[in-house]
Amino acid sequence: MRDLHGLPVEPVLLASRRSAQAALQDPAQLGELPIEGSAHVAAAGMGLHELPVQAWRRVAMENLDGLHRENEAEGGTDVSALEALPPRPTPTRPSSGATATLLAGLPRTVDSLPWPLAILRFTSMTLAFGFSRFLNLRVNSSINPILSLWLASCSCSSSTASASELPEIAGGPETIREGRAEIFADKSNSVFYNKAQVNNRDLSVAVLRWFILKRQEEHDIKLKGRHTEIPPEQHANELDPAITGSEDTALREKSNLKPPKVLEALAASGLRAIQYALEVDGIGEVIAVDNNEVAIEACKKNIYHNGILASSKVVPHLADARIYMLTHPKEFDVVDLDPYGSPAAFLDSAVQCVADGGILMCSATDMAVLAGGNAEVCFSKYGSYPVRGKYCHEMSLRILLACIESHAIRHKRYIVPVISVHMDFYIRVFVRIFTSANTVKSSPLKFSHVYQCVGCSSFHLQNVGRINSKDKRNIALPKFCPTVPQECSECAHKFVMGVPIWSDPIHKKEWAASILSNIRAMSGVFQAYAKISAILTSISEELPNAPLFVSLHSLCATLKCTNPTMVMFHSSIRNAGYQISGSHVDPLALKTDAPMSVIWDIMRCWVKLHPVKSQPENCPGSRILSQEPQLQASFSQVTGGLVARKSPRFVPNPEKYWGPKMKAGRPLKTLPNEKL
Repeated sequence: MRDLHGLPVEPVLLASRRSAQAALQDPAQLGELPIEGSAHVAAAGMGLHELPVQAWRRVAMENLDGLHRENEAEGGTDVSALEALPPRPTPTRPSSGATATLLAGLPRTVDSLPWPLAILRFTSMTLAFGFSRFLNLRVNSSINPILSLWLASCSCSSSTASASELPEIAGGPETIREGRAEIFADKSNSVFYNKAQVNNRDLSVAVLRWFILKRQEEHDIKLKGRHTEIPPEQHANELDPAITGSEDTALREKSNLKPPKVLEALAASGLRAIQYALEVDGIGEVIAVDNNEVAIEACKKNIYHNGILASSKVVPHLADARIYMLTHPKEFDVVDLDPYGSPAAFLDSAVQCVADGGILMCSATDMAVLAGGNAEVCFSKYGSYPVRGKYCHEMSLRILLACIESHAIRHKRYIVPVISVHMDFYIRVFVRIFTSANTVKSSPLKFSHVYQCVGCSSFHLQNVGRINSKDKRNIALPKFCPTVPQECSECAHKFVMGVPIWSDPIHKKEWAASILSNIRAMSGVFQAYAKISAILTSISEELPNAPLFVSLHSLCATLKCTNPTMVMFHSSIRNAGYQISGSHVDPLALKTDAPMSVIWDIMRCWVKLHPVKSQPENCPGSRILSQEPQLQASFSQVTGGLVARKSPRFVPNPEKYWGPKMKAGRPLKTLPNEKL
């Protein structure tokens, strides 16, 4: 066994976790394991013979809760048993002989308990009392007053312990709780935290839960397919224990699916990583990476503060996220990118880091850039030139997806968006990444150019590529001439072009519906339940093949007419033979597969029923109304149209100043209500 005591903390943690299983084969090696490795071996059942004091504390924590429950069931703690406890071990690494002497001093029976279990219970109780400064936050004094007296008495004797051994928690620092996770508050803003991102974190937890279930389902289907391909006689032989000496091959292969490994590339306080570890069942190791030493130290304290489960799953790592992801290709099933601002600098390494079939969760908060406020900056960061319109937030989602796809296809990979949302002041996309050189060839079919009229805001899309029907290879070819003329056919104004955006579906409706049902079944778990359930409800109702949308207010403002109701406009589109839905981005959005000519004909018919004042001839509205409608619209309500909704789709912010916060390292601004 290598001597790991001289290494820094992070290598020792990693090496001890990997060497714990190897040490199970040889109990004599337990004495040379680091603290964390010894703790893992003890938890695996090898015993306490060579555990250092710090590792004993971890074992004690694992058994203290169960001990309290049993004492409560039996009517309290036996005072005589507490008085008979041996002295607290000194905070040094004991030898085998000292440990054996300590264990030999314990009584051989506790009530009717077997000898090994009695040792473990008394030892864990003793160590728990000895390290009461760490454990007193986790013991409810109202439950067992005798335990409280012991903790109070032991805390005095343990006050001389080394301060570097445990996080400083004296004085009760302020904490922040989200779900099951709790972190220490940092009022100096040296580590970034934004309360408004609770919507982001809760949605990510919900999507990650469903991804793990979907991943297991896909694995089972794959195994079933392999199982049916085996010839009957070979299949019978493989299932015969007398021939193979094993159980069902399919069941054995099923166990080979490892828990998903998660990377939080920009961890900050580690709150998101801790939530994943505590709230997502079936999750594997969570690596929390940050290049800020202060953030990593805060992350370690927060991980330690959240107990054994968080400490066993979350591993903090000080590194540059880009370099770390590049040096771990296809290693992580889940990669979470939530930067302060643009994620563009991390995308190329992120798409290489995700395992085949894994999921990339990416946020962008630079909405002024993506929505067209700084179009030239957007082109330099994302490779797309946005146009300003009412659909700017959905266009932001499609620009980000196009950017991720453009990075992925360089490595013979492609993306499949499952959930893409705009909420509050940022956008968030969840995409699965697969590897296929053949599928990458059809990537141009997923991109489109956008032509928008500067007069009436009509827009048209044109795919970058096309498929030659005579070619069986389905290779994308360049698109023919533009689909729009030099001037708008409705108002005679010119077009501006935005290129390129993602024009394929940005959601999987079955994912949205399934995640929504899971959220509703666990509504009490999510702090942001109202917000994320409203968004997922809207997403599950959106038309998948209708890129961008028109705004009802924008149409009426162009014509300077009164607004029809949403029900009437939806009915007119459906009566014309087209589909229509709302959008989670804008409550006035109209997503439809009807062309702009049909939409303007409906508005012309509406103006005939509700006349407007005359306008100058050169106005876009005058030129539109000067043409006769080719379609006679019907505004009668149709069955199955827009009806009254039982649940809200757009909920207000829970409090004031619900938005972006100052970057870490900068002093926080004093809000107006704090001055009073």
